[in-house]
Parts: sequence; C-alpha cells; structure tokens
Amino acid sequence: MPAHPRPRLLAIALLLALPAFAAEPPQQAQHDRQPKDLAAVEVRATPLADTAESLATPVDVLAGSKLDEAKAGTLGETVARLPGVQSSNFGPGVGRPIIRGLDGARVQVLSDGLGSGDVSTVSVDHAVSIEPFLANQIEVLKGPATLLYGSGAIGGAVNVVDGRIPESIADVPFSGRAELRRGSVNDEATGMVRIDGNAGAFAFHFDALHRETGDYAIPGYPESAALMAEHGETPDPDEAGILRNSAVRTDSAALGLSWIGARGFIGGSYSLFNTAYGIPGGHAHGGEEDEHEGEHAEEEAEEHGDGDVSILMDQRRSELRAGIDNVGPFQSMRLKLADTDYTHTEFEGEAVGTVFHNRSREARAELVHVPVAGWKGAFGVQASKRDFDAIGDEAFVPASRSYDTGLFWIGKRSFDTARGALQVDLGLRHDDNRIDVDNVVTAAPDRHVHTTSASAGFGWKASEALHLSLGLDRAQRAPGAEELYSNGLHVATGSFEFGDATLGVETARRIELGLHLHHGPVEVQLSAWQARYDDFVYLAGTDAQVDGAPLRVWRQDDARFHGLEAKLDWDIAGTDAGVWSLNVFGDIVRGRLVADAGSTALQVFEVEHGDHVDAVTARVANGGNLPRIVPARVGATLRWERERWRASLGAVRYAKQDDVAAYETATPGYTLVDAHVAWHVDTKGGRELELFVDANNLSDQEARPHTSFLKDVVPLPGRNVVLGVRAFF
Repeated sequence: MPAHPRPRLLAIALLLALPAFAAEPPQQAQHDRQPKDLAAVEVRATPLADTAESLATPVDVLAGSKLDEAKAGTLGETVARLPGVQSSNFGPGVGRPIIRGLDGARVQVLSDGLGSGDVSTVSVDHAVSIEPFLANQIEVLKGPATLLYGSGAIGGAVNVVDGRIPESIADVPFSGRAELRRGSVNDEATGMVRIDGNAGAFAFHFDALHRETGDYAIPGYPESAALMAEHGETPDPDEAGILRNSAVRTDSAALGLSWIGARGFIGGSYSLFNTAYGIPGGHAHGGEEDEHEGEHAEEEAEEHGDGDVSILMDQRRSELRAGIDNVGPFQSMRLKLADTDYTHTEFEGEAVGTVFHNRSREARAELVHVPVAGWKGAFGVQASKRDFDAIGDEAFVPASRSYDTGLFWIGKRSFDTARGALQVDLGLRHDDNRIDVDNVVTAAPDRHVHTTSASAGFGWKASEALHLSLGLDRAQRAPGAEELYSNGLHVATGSFEFGDATLGVETARRIELGLHLHHGPVEVQLSAWQARYDDFVYLAGTDAQVDGAPLRVWRQDDARFHGLEAKLDWDIAGTDAGVWSLNVFGDIVRGRLVADAGSTALQVFEVEHGDHVDAVTARVANGGNLPRIVPARVGATLRWERERWRASLGAVRYAKQDDVAAYETATPGYTLVDAHVAWHVDTKGGRELELFVDANNLSDQEARPHTSFLKDVVPLPGRNVVLGVRAFF
C-alpha cells in the first residue's frame, strides 16, 4: 500500500479525555452507554419524530451499549447481526449493508438524513465513507424507503446519526467519550474521541478517529478447497494462516458549530474521511477469473502495473442545517445542505491505475404541518446533483452528471376502535431523474425518467401486549449509470461488464405482515414479506469470456422476493447473582426470476477495444435464482449483567447457499461464535470508565460469505480478541 501520512490520534484521544477525569464538573453528564428502549428512541430518518415502535415501517435501531458491542471496521459489519441485514465483503476495508437480499444502488446509506456522497454503489470494492465508531445511533429501515429518500432506497436505508451539527443546548456544558482498542487477528490499533459542549447560545462538536491494522490471520488458506480442486492445485504451506494485502488505515475528523435560539437553530460542520486499504485475493490481474489471454493480453499486461491492488479514498464534506419551529401552519421547518468532494485512487503496486472523482451536492427541506382533520404529516423536497468522472485504463463507467429532484408527503392518523387503536400511515413521492453521460467516450444516449412511489401502513394495537401491522408499498427505481453504460473490464468483480442503455424503470410491489407480542418477560417479533419486481435489473453471468475474464451483462427481467424474519427477547431471571436474558433471531430470503430455470438466450455484444469493436456471442440464462442472494441464518445470544459487569456469548449459523444462479457456485455454511465482557466504574462526578474484551470467531472457523465476489480467495478473519477501554466524561 502506498505510504501516506499517519496522524497518531490514539494518544490524542486519551490526552483529551484525562482532563475531564481530573476535574469535577458542576453537573452530572448524561451518557449513552446503557441500551436504549426502542419505545423511547426517536428515529431521525423520518421527519415526524416517531419512535421505533410507533412506525409502521419495519426499523431496527442500534444505540448505547448494544451499538458499542456491534461496532466494527465497516458499516456493513456493524449492522450485520440485525434480522434481515447482512454485509457485503470485499476484504476488511469494504462492507456495505445488504437489506433483505438487496444492496448496492438499492440501499441508501445516509449521514443523518443526507446521502454519504461516495461511490460505493458503483463497484463492490468501493468503501462507504462513514465511520460507524463515531455514531450516536444507527437506524436501519427495512423495505422500500423511497418515499423519504428516492429511488436509491427501494431496498431500504441505513441512517447513521452522528450529531456533528448540534440542534439543542445540552444539559451540561461539556461532555464526550473516548475509546482505545487493540485487536489480535490483524494487530488493530484504533483510537477515537468525541467532544460536545456549549457556551451560551452556541454549541460545538468535535470528533476524530484513527485506525490502523495489518494483514489479518485466517484459518487455513486464502483459496477455498473447491477452487483448488477445480484447478487441480495443492495447498501452498507458505500461504497458510495470513491473508496478504488486507491491511487498512483510516483517519476521520469533524468539527461542528451551531447557534441555538428559543425557536430554532442554524449550524454547520466540516468533516474529512481518509482511508487506505488493500484488495486481497489477487484482484489486480491474477487469480481465477482474470488471466488475460488472446490477442489483447500482451497489450493489457503492458498497460497495467505489477503488484497488489490498494485503494486510497479521500472525502471532504461541508454541511449546513437550520430549523425553526411554530411558523404559521407548520410545527417545524428543517433545511439540510451538503457539499461532498470525493476522490478515490486505485493503485497497482506503486502505479496509479484508475482515479474516481465524485462531486455531489444535496439539499433537503422538511416541513411538518399542524394536524389537518386529525392527520399529522410532513411535506418534503429533495434535490441532488452528482458529477462523476473516472480516469484510467479500467474506467469501465463513463463520466456522467446525475440530477435528482423529489417531492413527497407522509402522514399518519390514529383511530380509536372497540377492538383497539388503529394507526394509518400514508405516503406519496414523485421524482425526476436525469443522467447526462459523456458522449465523447460512449454513443449511449442521456436518460430522463420519472418515478412515483406510494405506501400505506396499518398498525393495530389490539392490546398492550399484541401489536399487528400490515404494509403495502409501490416503489420505483431509475437505473444507475453503471447499469446503463458499463463497457469494460471491472477488475473488482474479475469480469468484463456490459451495460444496457435501454433499461427501463424498475417497479416493486411489497406486502408485509408483522406481529409484535409482549407476554411477561418474553417479547416476540415476526415479519413475513413478499416483493414483486417488474423489470428487475441485475448483473447476469454468461458462458462467454473477454480477454480471459468472464462476461457479465446488466439485464432486466421480472423477479420475486420473499422472506421471513423472527426475533425473540427473553428476560430469563433477575436475582442477586445478576440479570440473565436471551436473544434469538432468524431470517431467510429467496430471490428468483419469474421465468423458469433451464432456458437460455443467445446474444451478441459489441465490446469496445480501443479503436475497434469486437462482436462477442454469449449465452444468458433466462430464469432461475438471482445471483449472490444471502443465505438463511439463525443466531442466539445469552447475556448477563450484574452491577459493574456485563457479558454475553452468542453464535450465528449461516446456512449453505445452494440456491444459486446460472454460472454461480454454491457456498458452504459456517458458524461464527462471539463473546463480550465489560467492566465499568462510575466516578463521583458522573464520569465512567469501561474496560472490555470482545472476541469474534472464537472457534477459528473458515467462513466465506456467499455475497462476495471474492468468496473463493478471501475468507473472513480467524479468531480475534480485542482489548479496549472506553471513557465517558
């Protein structure tokens, strides 16, 4: 990995925290170490200030100690133990949330209600530019969230609440937290600090993080047994036990300042995010699927540098937010603005390969109106512009400018009936989507489409113990530039990708039934859902190759998804010996094309090679399973708490995934066992110190996520023990 400056924030975090422990504050700080009751957690992803339990849309929230235990190096890993949520994987530097089998351009990643501004949807090796360690809470909206966030949220949304722009005066003039941790599997060293304070009508925020890891240890060999058997290879003892080129370095910092008055606020923030990470598995131009052969092999070998592939991401972001309450017919008015400058450089050894640049601007206004005929509601407008450019030999997507404008209304009303309280949620949104493509490098036309989404949710509170819900959605998504205009070698996926500029609007219709039952110490949640997609866009495999790399094409066919999620929380016992509780969850997703498997179509693709075009004939499957669908899971966690101590032991079983698409291989199942122990002490001044030990993959099992393009060359890390300290002041 190229050398970069490495500010040492590890020591800074403790130095900033120590003065707070040395002096007694005038007031006791209120910390967020303890788990929060979902009934009281405000979900900031919606403008109506609803709690998690009051929403008809299925939502999970990570906060407090539950968030502390879940925090990982990527956002996807952090939320991956929630029902219906898993993580993509492209080495330790990349992990994007997968919600109910959908990811990429269908899952919107948000920073407190605004898009992250990165290019993680363009390619599976691009990381999300949000640091989960600095979050106050993380909200996961499952199912279409298009009403709130447009077509990019047709599969759901993950909103990371960071509090970088204060919106109210805190109870204490100064508070914060700091954390240091060391990990065994990759020599991880992570340090973070967060400080919030106020003086008069002004409030400020500061946070910083530094993370540095080496290559991580693995059980066995990087290549799977199936891959070695396919190629007739025998294991190389020199490659056992370590995954080369898996090191990561991350730096993040932010500063925010607000003026807060009696009826509103105005504030701004500036943040930076810089990360450098390796792409393990020989993704440069070696390995299983990218050995260049044929007439273009020699030419491309000269163009590409030698050595491991690594990525350097740098993002600078400015935000402005303002709000005012009680203005005429509006209870509140909120304005959010973000300007994000993102650069992403891919290195092959020391040589620069491809440079991605993305400049995005987003504005969002939310107006919560006074109740009308009993309906609480909010109007909203959202507008964004993205300038995307890629320069280099592997810029498989042309430069483009994207413009999105959306108008929406959401509302809710409660009705008292003889059989219980009924809540009705309604919403409507219309978007204008336009993509202007650089016609210098492609003959494909610009795109201008409209999408319309609507939803209806019904929540019936039959009693204090029993809640039932029904959700109905119609959501639409406009295809992205990578789906429309790809034409070239995509090294990350080890394939030659071919887009289709004629792809139309994707339409989803979802129905979901939910049950929430409280009975004494037991709480049960069940969700069963089905989604029917007209013109579903997906990356299909073929039987053809281009320069030794398999040809994959973007296509559109009708598809069906269905799934089930279940969760049980049981407060087993509370005695002088401690409080015991058990959490059990399970989920399953199935995704298939409407057409029956078995039939194929013969297509001819015009593949560009510099100054000429080659005609490539490929056979594409017409039906069957969709590729890279997440496997079914079941997991359980036993928790114990007593005074200053808390501990947990859990395991998650990932089933074998053999419901695979054409030209896709099955993936064996595996079990991951985790444990957590923490001890905390409270000072007289309201400060807290917490020592913790986290252990992951205790059984040191070989695990390969089915959703990963690198599953056969990049396993998950082996046994990892993390020692750390958290300070709350």
